[in-house]
Amino acid sequence: MPRGPLKMAESESQEGNYYNRGNKVQNFKADMEELLEEMEKLTVHAAWLAYDCTPIQTNPDLHNAMQRLEDVFLMCKEQMQKKWQEVLMESRGEGQKKE
Repeated sequence: MPRGPLKMAESESQEGNYYNRGNKVQNFKADMEELLEEMEKLTVHAAWLAYDCTPIQTNPDLHNAMQRLEDVFLMCKEQMQKKWQEVLMESRGEGQKKE
């Protein structure tokens, strides 16, 4: 049996496999580098969040000011809703007068 062409086909197949493996390794490396960069960005972001939270936890005046701001916001929101309801009632009343 002639083995020459078969050996060449096996050799080419192995070269193709080696090339494919090389591409997979390169793609894997590129993917890992991209993931590493993304993790670095997330780490920096998390560090800044922790840095920003530290004064809130350690400064009671800041907490009190934030609570007061929230209370005032909720009162304002309630007043706006009441005013909006009044405006709606007035507009409905004017619409009924015209009919």
